[in-house]
Amino acid sequence: MAGLLLQVGRCGGTFSLSSLAFSSSAHVKGSSPGVRVSVSEQKDVEKQRSGSRCHVVQVSASLQSMMSDMSRKAPKGLFPPEPEAYKGPKLKVAIIGAGLAGMSTAVELLEQGHEVDIYELRKFIGGKAGSFKDKNGNHIEMGLHVFFGCYNNLFRLLAKVGADNNLLLKDHTHTFINKGGDVGELDFRFLVGAPLHGMKAFIATNQLEPFDKVANAVALATSPVVRALVDPEGAMRDILDLDKVSFSVWFISHGGTRVSIKRMWDPIAYALGFIDCDKISARCMLTIFSFFATKTEASVLRMLNGSPDERLNGPIAKYIKENGGRFHLRWGCREVLYDRTSEGKTYVTGLVMTKATEKQIVKADAYVAACDVPGIHRLLPKPWREWEFFDNIYKLLGVPVVTVQLRFNGWVTEMQDLEASRQLQRAVGLDNLLYSADADFSCFADLALTSPEDYFKEGEGSLIQAVLTPGDPYMPLSNEQVVKNVHEQVLRLFPSANELEMTWSSVVKIGQSLYREAPGMDLFRPDQKTPVSNFFLSGSYTKQDYIDSMEGATLSGRQTSARINEVGPFLHDLRHKVAKTKSEASPGSATDELTFV
Repeated sequence: MAGLLLQVGRCGGTFSLSSLAFSSSAHVKGSSPGVRVSVSEQKDVEKQRSGSRCHVVQVSASLQSMMSDMSRKAPKGLFPPEPEAYKGPKLKVAIIGAGLAGMSTAVELLEQGHEVDIYELRKFIGGKAGSFKDKNGNHIEMGLHVFFGCYNNLFRLLAKVGADNNLLLKDHTHTFINKGGDVGELDFRFLVGAPLHGMKAFIATNQLEPFDKVANAVALATSPVVRALVDPEGAMRDILDLDKVSFSVWFISHGGTRVSIKRMWDPIAYALGFIDCDKISARCMLTIFSFFATKTEASVLRMLNGSPDERLNGPIAKYIKENGGRFHLRWGCREVLYDRTSEGKTYVTGLVMTKATEKQIVKADAYVAACDVPGIHRLLPKPWREWEFFDNIYKLLGVPVVTVQLRFNGWVTEMQDLEASRQLQRAVGLDNLLYSADADFSCFADLALTSPEDYFKEGEGSLIQAVLTPGDPYMPLSNEQVVKNVHEQVLRLFPSANELEMTWSSVVKIGQSLYREAPGMDLFRPDQKTPVSNFFLSGSYTKQDYIDSMEGATLSGRQTSARINEVGPFLHDLRHKVAKTKSEASPGSATDELTFV
């Protein structure tokens, strides 16, 4: 979830193909998974509902309502004020990695008048929130992407680039699918808002038994979440102090039960960080809970109306290009070159970039590594581990995750109307993110319903996208076995779908995705400004008040831009001073262009 950031490892220059494996296959002869049909216009369309069952896949979307204002009565670090206009010299910035963090950084820098080049090893952008098309035109995602109502930084970015209408608002409920088709809910819809809407949701939920609900209430009532109602900054400090213990340890010590963890909190923990409550930091879980308790719309879910490539990353890339930014795809960074000033300060002198058999050196005023954890591990020069700042980064580890897509010839999540579930003229079923405590995939959705513009196909049915967490047991399995296991579990959750045929599937295995937000790990998250004078970091794993997520990645980009602007004059002078020194030593060798040298 982490934005449901169920994600892929990436670093513009250090992506290893071995860390991601993908396959897709058709299961019925004559099926045509490449057909794409757009079912509607996006605006001013009516949605017919019965509970969460959706009979028409269209829905209007807007960020003008059902969105929390994180600039008020919230920790200040979550949504920084708009930056002041930069008044220093124009900088040339090279960014390694075209994920959300790298693109967020680029947008901020371009708006301050800087020159920006982004380098990405892969042929597509988006990083952990990326997607691509296979040879048959199917959109393959790195994970399941869900947007909470408190994602102010990401919504701000989408509004800038004109993509704010690409999100579809879902019912304000969190739905659990249990084996046999039993449905549990946390229904936040209520006459009044936070915190009463949350209290109502937990009191009324049918996912837990009465005793567990009472124990749940006791635990949450004695948490920093309560302080967040009157003192958000103080509550955030209390939550950060709880990073040293797991959520299970904290929850049970405050009266919570194991049943609550298994039936409700584990699926949510898996969705947030790909690890269970025994392994995830209390900080991670309580950060989210504090937003849910204090902001009525924070728990509202949105999903893209189509694929990330078309509806999220594409508009951001277009905006970057229109404002003078440049993308260099399939260029990977093989080495960071560096030197020391006469005062002994380390600085980067250039990046060794390769594309197939080509090899070039890139020079800039500032260098940004917008990588994920495995990417930054590969990128950093080994001698830099002498600094505790960089050595701490190696204590952060990624979590494996497997994303599976299954296409059917009917509607899997439609359990009330068997006849409707067998027709293919209109989409029916549960139009929302779905959790499960009874499957190896903690969260899943029918993309043909939730994101119809690119996933609804005329003449075909559900496209179930499921995220296997933890992914460790599935990494060594063949893709065929992975598909078989997931298919069987889907049918156990939806017995009414037993007669449907699976017509196509895809599997994406990611060796390291989100960083493992285990107890004690927050201490090792690095600041965006590093001990190397002109070298900066951006990424959701870096120090910011949110968790590793799409929102965290976007926020980190804003912070990276701010760090660069703070030292803009110094960076400009440093490069020119170094260029002058080298020019005097080797006349005719210096250059002042952000081009390949």
